[in-house]
Amino acid sequence: MLENSSYLTPREIVAELDKYIIGQDDAKKNVAIALRNRWRRMNVAGDMQKEIMPNNILMIGSTGVGKTEIARRLAKVAKAPFVKVEASKFTEVGYVGRDVESMVRDLVEQAVTMVQDQKKALVEEKTSQAVEDVILDALIPPLKGTPTTTTGEYVSQDHELNEKTRERFREKLRAGELEERKIDVTVDKNGGNLGFIGGSPIDEGSMMNIQEMINGMMPKKTKKRKMTIAEARKILVDQESSKLIDMDEVKDEAVRLAENSGIIFIDEIDKVASGGNKNGADVSRQGVQRDLLPIVEGSTVNTKHGIVKTDHMLFVAAGAFHVAKPSDLIPELQGRFPIRVELQSLTDKDFKVILRQPKNALTKQYEALLGSENVQLSFNEDALDEIARLAYEINVEVENIGARRLHTVMSHLLNDLLFDVPDVIGANAQIVVTKEMVNERLSGLVKNRDLSQYII
Repeated sequence: MLENSSYLTPREIVAELDKYIIGQDDAKKNVAIALRNRWRRMNVAGDMQKEIMPNNILMIGSTGVGKTEIARRLAKVAKAPFVKVEASKFTEVGYVGRDVESMVRDLVEQAVTMVQDQKKALVEEKTSQAVEDVILDALIPPLKGTPTTTTGEYVSQDHELNEKTRERFREKLRAGELEERKIDVTVDKNGGNLGFIGGSPIDEGSMMNIQEMINGMMPKKTKKRKMTIAEARKILVDQESSKLIDMDEVKDEAVRLAENSGIIFIDEIDKVASGGNKNGADVSRQGVQRDLLPIVEGSTVNTKHGIVKTDHMLFVAAGAFHVAKPSDLIPELQGRFPIRVELQSLTDKDFKVILRQPKNALTKQYEALLGSENVQLSFNEDALDEIARLAYEINVEVENIGARRLHTVMSHLLNDLLFDVPDVIGANAQIVVTKEMVNERLSGLVKNRDLSQYII
């Protein structure tokens, strides 16, 4: 995947990110370089390829400015396995909670799913044919045995009639005429989960390996279920494609993909930064950092798909750092995030662009929602200016939650409309949001914003 010569250049990566993320040019530039460097490393000849390590990135900025969105869109651009984890959910080894190695196991699961999907696409034609045959056998079972001269002429006619009937039903299947007809389908039963052995919890790695071993020793259980052909097709596609795919090959390829292309986004890393104390919670926070360190530095993690090395995975960490500072992280961990990017707070002009420009802009989302009811929604330019101004002012005066404030404002603005469609506002209606409508509907929100600090 990374060896592909058509892999995006840094400028092309930034152009893709610009479709969804407004501003933050410095952050987008750095992640684009980091992504392209991975492709460059995969195309370096000789032993030097193993020596080139990724430059992990630490993004600093208040909530809602685009940290998570940059990482999420980056993974889609790279077509790479990606997991987002929250550092505050991890606990030091020896305590009850998630251990840091679980994020690597999650990444490998993502990689397996990606490779499986690619392999399924390659065998799609064969899978469709096999599924069609299974459904056809359930509708019109083929006659067993072959007609011979000793069994008589009637048997031969029965076989011929059976084949003609099957072909007619095959045509109906392909035309989608039988989707609601119910058939009996044999499906695999899922095995149970092991969470405790001898009354005490075991770590995730051991649990998965034991579960895999037991599942491998026991025969597969199946059961018959009655369902519509449309429902059966979804289940049968997975079952039949799994017969055509070599899972050992999938696992090997997925491990390589995770090791060389995997991106792990560690959010809220500031929550595990200690404030200088050496007691209580700060000791636990430091413990989480020390557990994170070998993973980010490069180590091996045992997963149910095999041993995975983290040396060349890209780690992107992010935090608001309102209370703690990046320097409060342990020095060794700081050194593993050499690229530091500070994301800027959003202005009212940024809010207006966010409302209109991105592919998934909020205005486009609401227009699409009401469009599904044949109601046309549009926004005047001065209405967008007013929405952006109000969202920015509330962020400044109450609490800065970045672009997420727009969700609050737009929800207050349009909830009554969404409630009235289609009962009061019927199909083919045209609704234009004006500046006056914005002021009228959001006046309560603006007046009450100062009271929010007193609400418990």
